[in-house]
Amino acid sequence: MSLDAETCHAACEAKDRRFDGRFYVGVTSTGIYCRCICPARTPKPQNRTFWPSAAAAEAAGFRPCLLCRPERAPGLAPIDAPARLAAAAYARIEAGALEEQGLEALADGLGVTSRHLRRVMNAQFGASPIEIAQTGRLLAARRLLNETALPVTEIAFAAGFRSLRRFNATMKDRYGAPPSKMRGRKTIARGETFTVSLSPRGDYNIASIAEFLRTRALPGVELGGAKTYARTLKMGDALGWIEIGMGPKGLMLTLSENLAPHLRPLVANVRGAFDLDAEMTAVDAHLSTDAGLAKDIKREPGVRIPGALNGFETAIRAVLGQQVTVAGARTLTDRLVTKFGATLERGPEGLNRAFPDAPTLANAGAAAIAKIGLPLKRAETLHRLAVTSSSGKLPLDRGAIASGRAALAEIAGIGPWTIEYVAMRALGDPDAYPATDIALINALGRKGETLEHLKPWRGYAAIRLWRRGAKKGIRP
Repeated sequence: MSLDAETCHAACEAKDRRFDGRFYVGVTSTGIYCRCICPARTPKPQNRTFWPSAAAAEAAGFRPCLLCRPERAPGLAPIDAPARLAAAAYARIEAGALEEQGLEALADGLGVTSRHLRRVMNAQFGASPIEIAQTGRLLAARRLLNETALPVTEIAFAAGFRSLRRFNATMKDRYGAPPSKMRGRKTIARGETFTVSLSPRGDYNIASIAEFLRTRALPGVELGGAKTYARTLKMGDALGWIEIGMGPKGLMLTLSENLAPHLRPLVANVRGAFDLDAEMTAVDAHLSTDAGLAKDIKREPGVRIPGALNGFETAIRAVLGQQVTVAGARTLTDRLVTKFGATLERGPEGLNRAFPDAPTLANAGAAAIAKIGLPLKRAETLHRLAVTSSSGKLPLDRGAIASGRAALAEIAGIGPWTIEYVAMRALGDPDAYPATDIALINALGRKGETLEHLKPWRGYAAIRLWRRGAKKGIRP
């Protein structure tokens, strides 16, 4: 753990939100582990132990606190992690990667051996990948038990357990009670939606991200407000919808109940797309060394990167946006959705269409795609994207920075601007910077600037420069 005991003790005494999720406090006198911001009485220093992850605390025999709810803590931010590999693996495990593909496939996707991955994860988080996945399943189940009216059987599978029997046994073994006994006292009525809260790291202002998404919102697919964002979303075979907005303790994620089986990857996806885990104090301090950005940061601190909830969709929209205005790209994308997108039957007003998935566009062919008003070469690029994605050879998950970049570069028609844009928004690369973007060039007033002095957070600089250009009517 990179934090020393003295720093952890100080963070506990101050209940400093900037350290929330970076370590956990095991209280030896109660056997409970907490977040450093726990509202309960601060334990005596001699009763505190510090753990780098919830999994490490549970492996040591501590139980999660019922007040501060460790399952709601911000995840370790990939941009702050001393080991980028460990951070990328952690994010994928939290999204359910081990349930879907297993440890060997996860390690292979990250370009390392499973043995090396286990060694790195133990060194960074004090727990193995399997232990981290197990804790993630348990904490997801606790959240569903306490915040939804879903039946226990559905919760078991939604959390990632393969059988109800295994779920019951694990919960009883770890927490001393079966799932049926762990629900809160309040009664939650079952409906067509449910809401969970997502705690950000540090202070959070959704306005800048909401504005970015609202400007690019597709009719029928997305709805953007001043501080809210809603959209249709397909996960697995389920087509539903989500809405994100600010609540009293952070972001509130509302989702249609048919997306409940995908809660873990969905929460991880939303955390990444809304940049909840960024250490903005450090990012802004670094960007402030640039005189041109210092005034922007003083006037509007904490501007985060608006990510994407669907990597394939982002890549398609990026290609459609090549060398055209935002309005022009939205028109072309709207035609693509109208022609190839599925219909959402029971969505909220204004959300009735889904963005076409990779198999649909792959089966359509370039000629059919071109009929939305595209040059054939551009349509062929879209078709190649769809075919490559359908074959599993285009990793566009958050954290797949190197492999995603490499796969995009192999597709004819994909240039440096598109790669950087997709890396920033879909792959979660905080240092992605599309230097050839005309809006960035105009905002800086010069060509050929790559902002090397702002590494490793040039993506945050790009967002600020785009916002500066937008105020002058110039959008990326």
